[in-house]
Amino acid sequence: MRTGIVTTVLLLTSTTLWCQQAGSGKPDAQQKVAELKQAIAANQAKLHKYQWLQTTQVSLKGKTRKDEEAQCHYDESGKVVKTPVGDTAPATPQTPSRGLRGRIVEKKVDEMKDYTERLKSLISHYAPPNPEMIQAAVQAGNYDVNLSGGVAKLSFTNYYKPGDKVTFIFAAAAKKLQNYDVNTYLDDPKKDIVTLTNVFSSLPDGTNYLQQTILDAQGKQIKVTTTNQGYSLVAQ
Repeated sequence: MRTGIVTTVLLLTSTTLWCQQAGSGKPDAQQKVAELKQAIAANQAKLHKYQWLQTTQVSLKGKTRKDEEAQCHYDESGKVVKTPVGDTAPATPQTPSRGLRGRIVEKKVDEMKDYTERLKSLISHYAPPNPEMIQAAVQAGNYDVNLSGGVAKLSFTNYYKPGDKVTFIFAAAAKKLQNYDVNTYLDDPKKDIVTLTNVFSSLPDGTNYLQQTILDAQGKQIKVTTTNQGYSLVAQ
């Protein structure tokens, strides 16, 4: 999950809020959107001055199968550059078993690779959010906006698949995204449930950043947790 998702999500959130407010006849809706866009641009400019440590942990059926660390920063084009940290030597390859057992193991490995690729494809439709799909959900009336205590909760249903749901939690006063959650599925909406949870936080200077992402494929009991921490200013 890329840190640049902050800008995209906030922009889409502001657009949806504008649609909802415009319908209610509030005259200051466009002004609020303009102010929010300025805040987003300022926040993204601050993020580009930082470097941070990203930890990715992959677990299967509750057991950690992969644990990686990378030092991250933005390049001049705005892309995140990741440099592996620690021992990056490939694992010693194991001699494949022969006979029936070997074929069974090979089949399971191929099935898991196929599942992983399909999972990546599914998530690509949600992260980062697609402006056209959000607009389509708004036009179809498949959205809901709740305001409480200065916090806006925007929910979209039937976003990419029938019965799926994406939810944004946005602190209106601070103009900061707090959470972005996805609840979807691969094939069976009851057996192949896939959730994506994104939690945001702030640095001491007020810069907003994606603190943690948790991808949970419940059907195969696969969980991928990505954590961003240790932010420091890049030496000029």
